[in-house]
Amino acid sequence: MDEPAEIGRRVQRLRTERGLTQRQLADPSYTPAYISTLESGKVRPSETALRFLAGRLGVSVEELTTGRPAHLATELRLGLTDAQRELATGAADEAAVRYRRLLTDAEHLDLAPERAEALLGLGDCALESGELDDARRHFEAAEQLLADRPLPRRARAIRGRAVAHLLAGELRYACYLLESTIDELSSSGLADPEALVLLHAAAIGPYIDMGAHARAAHAAELALALAPRVDDPALVAGMHRQVARTFLAEGRTADADASLAKAQTIYRQLRLRTDLAHCHWMRGYIQAQNGDLTLAERELRIARDMLDAKRATLYTAQVEVELADVLRRLGRYEEAAGLLSALLELGDRHGAVHAGGAHRLLGLIAEERDEPEAAEEHYVQALSLLERSGASGDLADLCRLLGDLLRRGGRTEAAMDVYRTGLGHRAAPGTTTLGPAPAAPALRRS
Repeated sequence: MDEPAEIGRRVQRLRTERGLTQRQLADPSYTPAYISTLESGKVRPSETALRFLAGRLGVSVEELTTGRPAHLATELRLGLTDAQRELATGAADEAAVRYRRLLTDAEHLDLAPERAEALLGLGDCALESGELDDARRHFEAAEQLLADRPLPRRARAIRGRAVAHLLAGELRYACYLLESTIDELSSSGLADPEALVLLHAAAIGPYIDMGAHARAAHAAELALALAPRVDDPALVAGMHRQVARTFLAEGRTADADASLAKAQTIYRQLRLRTDLAHCHWMRGYIQAQNGDLTLAERELRIARDMLDAKRATLYTAQVEVELADVLRRLGRYEEAAGLLSALLELGDRHGAVHAGGAHRLLGLIAEERDEPEAAEEHYVQALSLLERSGASGDLADLCRLLGDLLRRGGRTEAAMDVYRTGLGHRAAPGTTTLGPAPAAPALRRS
């Protein structure tokens, strides 16, 4: 709401434009003296007075108090809905153009919630495009705009920041952001089911990459328990997609496939193409784990093509790591190596975990081609990347591969050192900076 002097000038201008005297505007609820005092800016009108005056002047209360016609804010919100739909069905860079225009409009109208929504959209666009620094900046700016709002309202911005750090390979910090927010929600009595499902589901990925499978399973259990209280179908679908990862880590392939099927059904109904591509991606991974490489290749190619069509650069490159592994196992080394080399050319934009995975696969290809020196070089580079990210489960496996390679080359002492490093990672699976995992929230019964 503007200052009393600005509201007073606005009332006087609107009254004059309509040819009303102060008495005519005041009748029957107020006096001409009150209108005079209000127009001079000496009194702040009450909500009741504002509603009365707005009705007499034929404008909305919002226009009277801010000078903004109500239809402009409504049109802006409709524009944000259209931009969200464009991001779901089209290319991220095209959606970003619309979000930037809407952000400018929201800034001009001084609408903080709509500015935050536009920034969240720009953050999501940047995630798809692989511009992780931009994504973090957008999410941080949205969180700052919502600083005076309840914590559940800020959950999307915090989750976006965490995903950006995760994709950059900063697993521990991603977990820290998510866990600290979950704990704050629970301790403050703001245990909003939708916010908690969003945050618990987002934590599953970094937990698994860090080797903290028990903690991932706990997060999945809490998210599943809260799901019946969530009205947003896309959020429920995203939760099922992440929960599938915990089932797969536990060897429950059928449960993982069933969870993905639930997610896919919702994504198809909502026409969320990026999320649907992620389901094909996960299905391909499951088929590869089951040894059905032909089906795995088909699912991964579907995911890659869908993401490439949306120009989702980062996710496309990450799918290609999984596809390269399948091609390697099929003996198609040149094709696999080509995909991995293209990924590594992206530099730091793809994050340490997938870069480490690419080097690991190139090492395996080199071993299978009887090129031990090249294999060792790739394994060492992978080890450096994964140690930086804290991906404990992958580190233990990589140390085994490198140790075996060194032992076969007669370098027993070096092999023993690498094995000991791997055992250290296996004995101390991934943890985060906060100690105990977030507890189940005490939700009020409705």
